[in-house]
Amino acid sequence: MAKITLKGNPINTSGKLPKVGKKAKNFKLVAADLSVKQLADYKGSKIVLNIFPSLDTPTCAASVRHFNEAAGKLENTKVLCISRDLPFAQARFCGAEGLENVITLSDYKRGKFGKKYNLEIVDGPLARLHSRAVIVIDEKGEVIYTQQVPEIVDEPNYEEVMNALK
Repeated sequence: MAKITLKGNPINTSGKLPKVGKKAKNFKLVAADLSVKQLADYKGSKIVLNIFPSLDTPTCAASVRHFNEAAGKLENTKVLCISRDLPFAQARFCGAEGLENVITLSDYKRGKFGKKYNLEIVDGPLARLHSRAVIVIDEKGEVIYTQQVPEIVDEPNYEEVMNALK
């Protein structure tokens, strides 16, 4: 388990993030158009997995906005914003915000992605949602960077993420 906090109160995740240097595990997530997307759909591109509890929180929304801006400047990189929000809510948020450089994907059905990547919060008021984390995968499908944000109301360290993409 990873120990994180929610406004200073300890909570736990289902495990540790994937190890750097290992092949990223395949996943199946639901896109805004209700199609199913998997890791192989992005083969040949660098991938940033921006993972968070819900777009209905200011910090999660801020991270999606930040990565949307960054994604517009990145070559051969896809930014996947993943939560357990319904695909309709994700699409509505991006539409209202004019965000077109990120791809939202939902793990709403069973939370299998959260379990597979050890992101599921197992206790506290956000139990069953995903913790705030960033995972970067290279063009060959290998994990090259991970960041488990220790305080869930804090934004990720964007500078570290961008450095991992260089």
